[in-house]
Amino acid sequence: MTTHAARSFDPTRVAHISGRFTPVTEEVDEVDLEIQGELPAELDGVYLRNGPNPRFTPIGSYLFPIDGDGMLHGVWMSGGTARYRNRFVRTPALRAEEKAQRALWGGLESMITPGPEEVGPELAHTFKDLPDINVVRHAGRLLALAESACPFRMTPELDTVGRETFDGMLPSGITAHPKIDPLTGEMAVFCYAIEPPYLTWSLIAPTGAVSRGPTPVDGVDEPVMIHDMALTGRFLVLVLAPVFFDIAAAMSGGSLIEWRPERGTRVALIPRDGGPVRWASDEAFWLWHTVNAYDTGPDGDVVLEYVQWSRLSLGPASEQEPNRGGLTRAVIDPAAGSMRRTELDSSRIEFPRVDDRLIGRRHRRIAVAADSGRTADLLSGEYDAIRWYDTQDQAAVSQMWWAGDLSVGEPAFAPSPGATGDDQGYWMTFATDRTDDSSWLLVLPAEDPAAGPVARVRIPVRVPLGLHGTWLPTQE
Repeated sequence: MTTHAARSFDPTRVAHISGRFTPVTEEVDEVDLEIQGELPAELDGVYLRNGPNPRFTPIGSYLFPIDGDGMLHGVWMSGGTARYRNRFVRTPALRAEEKAQRALWGGLESMITPGPEEVGPELAHTFKDLPDINVVRHAGRLLALAESACPFRMTPELDTVGRETFDGMLPSGITAHPKIDPLTGEMAVFCYAIEPPYLTWSLIAPTGAVSRGPTPVDGVDEPVMIHDMALTGRFLVLVLAPVFFDIAAAMSGGSLIEWRPERGTRVALIPRDGGPVRWASDEAFWLWHTVNAYDTGPDGDVVLEYVQWSRLSLGPASEQEPNRGGLTRAVIDPAAGSMRRTELDSSRIEFPRVDDRLIGRRHRRIAVAADSGRTADLLSGEYDAIRWYDTQDQAAVSQMWWAGDLSVGEPAFAPSPGATGDDQGYWMTFATDRTDDSSWLLVLPAEDPAAGPVARVRIPVRVPLGLHGTWLPTQE
C-alpha cells in the first residue's frame, strides 16, 4: 500500500541525504593512509563505524536516523600506520536492489514493499532489513546492528556473512544497543515488537550461546519504541518513553510513530537473575542514548546517566517545536519505584560514550559530540565539537575541543594497552570538513583531549555523518 506521504515524497528535499550526510556508493580499499601528526604506535586494532547510507535514491520516505542501508567504515592501525576499507552490509533486500539497480523498498513510513514479480516469493511484501545503526564484537562475532531486528554477521574484513539469529534462539532479533558486561563477558539485549509480546529481554553468554531466551517484560501491553538501554551489576535498565507504534494509522496514510506525552515516561529495572521487574515513572521525556548506569550498593539505588530530550524528534529539527535536551542524571529507587532527575548540562549534545570497560560500573569521564554554538545551520545529528565531562563530583565539569570547519561524530575510547584508567588512551571519531568534504579519523589524547588531535588520518573517500562506532583491539 502506498501512503499519502509516499506519494508526496521528494528525496531532493531531505536534508539527511545531502551535504555531509550524502551517501557514498563506492567501496574502497587503501593502505598507507596519509597521517598528519603522529599516530600512536601502541594503537593496534581497528576503529569501525556504522551508519545509514542508502545504496540507491530512496523512494516513498526517508526517516533519519532509522532508514538507510548499513555501511561499515574501518580504519586498521598498527605500528603508527593505517589502512582503510568500507563495505555495505549486504542484506537480501540490498542484493535484490543491486540486481535491479534501483530502490525497491520504500522508507519505514511509506510501507512500500515489492511484489514477487520484482523480488521473488521469499522477499515479496517483507520489510527491509536495516542493520545501519551500530557495530559490536561479541564471542568472536562481528555484528552490524539494526533497530530491534536481527543483526547481520560480518567477517573481520567487513564482508557480509548473513543474518544472525544466535543458532535460532533469537529469531526476532535484538537491539541496536546491546550492552556487554566487561566483568562477566555476558551480553544483555532487548527487542520490541508490534505484536505481543511487545517487549522481551535476553542474555547471551561469553561463549555466544543464548543463556536466557526471549523473556517478556511484564507491564508492557502495547508496541513502544526503545532505542538504547543500560546495564548494571543487578539490572537491565530500559526507558519507555511515550513513543508508540500505530500500524493502522500508517496503512491509512497517517504516522507510524506517535508521541503521547500525557502517558509519561516509565523506567523498567529488570533483574538479571529473572526476578520481578521494578518500575519507576516520571513526566514525559525521550532519550536516544544512555551514558551508563550503575548500582550504588547491593540493595541501593540505580544511577542512570543519559542525554535527555523533551520529546522525540525524527528527521530535520523544527523551529516551531523546540526540543530541549542535555546531560541528565536519574537516581532510581528500586524499592520505592521513584526517580529523581538532575540536569548536569544543558548544552546540545549527543552520542555519549564512556570507557567500555566501565559499562555497568561507576564511571568518571564521559565524552559526547557537541554543538559549540559557533557554527550556523548544523542539522540534527551534526556537531562541531567534542565535550568531555568529569563526574567525580555531583556536578559534571566539562572541557571542550572545537573542531573548527570539521563536523564530528560519536567519540569512542581506545585504552592504552595494559592501562586501567579512563584517562590513559585515546578518543577517536570520524570528521568531515565542511569546506572541501574531505574526511578524517581524529585521534585525541585522553589525558588532555581539549588540546586537540595528536593525529589526523586522511580517509580516501568522504565518510557520511553516521551513527555508532567502536574500537576493537587486535585479538591475540
